[in-house]
Formats: sequence, C-alpha cells, structure tokens
Amino acid sequence: MIGKTRKIQEEYAELNRKYMKVYGEKSELEYQLSMLKEDIEHTRKQDNEIRALHQRMRQLKHDMKNHLMVIASYINGEDYEEAKAYTSDILGKLNAMHSYIETGNSLMSHIINEKLELAKSGGIAVKAEIENLQFNNLASIDFSALLSNMLDNAIEASLQEENSNREIQVIISKQRGYETICVKNKINSSVLQVNPHLNSTKEEKNNHGMGIGNIRSIVEASNGMCDIYEEDNFFCVKVFIPA
Repeated sequence: MIGKTRKIQEEYAELNRKYMKVYGEKSELEYQLSMLKEDIEHTRKQDNEIRALHQRMRQLKHDMKNHLMVIASYINGEDYEEAKAYTSDILGKLNAMHSYIETGNSLMSHIINEKLELAKSGGIAVKAEIENLQFNNLASIDFSALLSNMLDNAIEASLQEENSNREIQVIISKQRGYETICVKNKINSSVLQVNPHLNSTKEEKNNHGMGIGNIRSIVEASNGMCDIYEEDNFFCVKVFIPA
C-alpha cells in the first residue's frame, strides 16, 4: 500500500511538473501575442497618422497655386500691405501644420506625434532631437506611461506660461550605456526654489508635480535613474534606462 501511494505521489508530481511547464509556455505565448497585438495597433495608428499628413500636404499643394495668384494680384495692384498680411497668414498656417516624426519605434512615434500635436495646438513651440532607440528593457505599458507622463507634465506646465514663453524640447539619445529621455519646458521663474519636492497641488500655478511619482517609480523599477533640474530658464526631467 505504501509503495502504491508513493507511486501515485510521484506520478502526480511528474504530471504537475509537466502541467506547470505547459502553463508557463502558454503564458509566454499569450504575452508574446499581446505584445504583437499592441505593435499591430500602434502600426495601424501610425499608418493613419501618415496618411492624414499626406492628405494635408496634397491639399496644401492644391491650394498653393490659388494662394500665389492672390498674392500676385495684390502685388500687381501695388497693395503691398495686403500681400504681406496674406503671406503672413499662409506662413502661420504652414507653421501650425503638424509634421510627422518617425523614430523607428512605432510606440514612441505614436506617443510623440500625438503629444507634440497637442502642444502645438496650445501655441507651444517644439524642438525635438530623437535617436532610433527601442527601450527594450521597459515593457510597452511602462514605456508608454513614462514618456506620456513626461510630455504631459511639460505641456501642462507650458500652458501656464505666457504665450511668448511656451517652448518644449525633447531629446532622446543613448549615453554611456543608457537610453535617455530628456523633456524640457521653458519657465519664467524657478519651480524648484518654490516647490523643491515637487508636491502636486492643483492650485499651484506651475504644476510640475503631476506624474513625477509615476515617472520615478517606473525608472526605479527598471534600475534606472531620474534627474530633475533647471538650466537656462528650462525645467528639465531626464531619465536614464539601462540599455
């Protein structure tokens, strides 16, 4: 009887081992499938954004002939002030037109283009220097939360500034074995002197504290580093993710 019980226990242990192996393989396949679905969705959104940009460019090309004819008519009539005003209006529309940024990372491209278009619609000047990096040590959901929080913070803070002082800079680059993201927003006065711990309250004018906790948590979980500082009238958040 004891031998039979031992045999049953051994068979159970072997079946349980096989089950856990199959279950682990199933979980890994499900994870890979979910990542593939995310990539497909991001690619689909990216394709739609590029098609929309091409449509706007085709429309602009179609309209440009008419615009040039109007400007020429003003010049021929020696109505130079109207010609200047009309030209200025056209240039304003061109500057407001969103240019698609291709980063080589579909998720990054989607987030950056979506957020920078939002920034431009708020009258925020945008400068971007972006290298082709994959951030493979971050899960897609964490990378999305990290980059979105950094850009949202900068946009929200910039909207509190005067129109002439609204500017955001985004630099994504590889430095000394780290993949880095640096987001800067122009400020009129020091934020860290007034709120050194970046406590978040809706009443504060320059609300840079929003999302900082999330940013730090994601970076720390990836064994990275987060640096928050001010230089040249810019509030800067820079994260270092191990490559």
